[in-house]
Amino acid sequence: MAAFIQRLMILVFFFFFAGPSPASACDRCVRRSKAAYRGSSTSLDNAGSCGYGSLASSLNGGLLAAAGPAIYRGGVGCGACYQVRCTDAELCGAAGATVVVTDQARATGTTNQTDLVLGGAAYAAMARGTGAARRLRERGAVDVEYRRVPCEYARRRNLSVRAEARASGGLAVRFLYQGGQTDIVAVDVATAGSASSSWKAMTRERGGPAWSTSQAPAGPLQLRMVVTGGYDGKWVWADGEVIPRRWAAGKVYDTGVQIDDVALEGCSHCDAQEWK
Repeated sequence: MAAFIQRLMILVFFFFFAGPSPASACDRCVRRSKAAYRGSSTSLDNAGSCGYGSLASSLNGGLLAAAGPAIYRGGVGCGACYQVRCTDAELCGAAGATVVVTDQARATGTTNQTDLVLGGAAYAAMARGTGAARRLRERGAVDVEYRRVPCEYARRRNLSVRAEARASGGLAVRFLYQGGQTDIVAVDVATAGSASSSWKAMTRERGGPAWSTSQAPAGPLQLRMVVTGGYDGKWVWADGEVIPRRWAAGKVYDTGVQIDDVALEGCSHCDAQEWK
């Protein structure tokens, strides 16, 4: 019970003290910035800061992006989806491209004024055809509009975790296929079927989206998460055996739950902004 109350207090603190202010962080607001093109997308596809490894290339049909600090948010923004389009109507279509964040943008002469750095497929997806895509790439960076949108994965794919080993019997989990328009702000782990008082809090690792504990409970393991979106939040319980007793580092396990919530926000200051 004590562990549950502690995590409930985290949820209360998030909304009343640490949550995003309506004036600066309403996800549905259309924002204007620049997007840069990354010709070599090795880090996006394989070794990005979000740590998805080779799984990244299977996310969202390969339409991937690296994010600046405002979007990356120390790793909280990993896996979030954004609709982005360039503002040059001659070269770009109105729908733009929907991208998923898999990396943190590194500051360079081209990218330090951008919120998003797009891989080749995503950059081309904004363009009106092959010729326009080539002209966009030649510019290197373009003016864009973007907004966060719910992530939608094929075949109603469940939220999954990749298990990772840590020193001295520690365990880390990295979430994949997090649908909807939400953030995971707390994670607990316990032996499947154990008493309610046995939940152990996991800690978000610095600079990335992995959650870890130095002393994992005996398997098989179940998980529960605090999921937030705008001013709304809830506990999500992955009951039963999620991670088996003999789990393997690098293997992906299905939680059996789906997250498809859309953020609830009080954003009257941007209600007049529309994606036309």
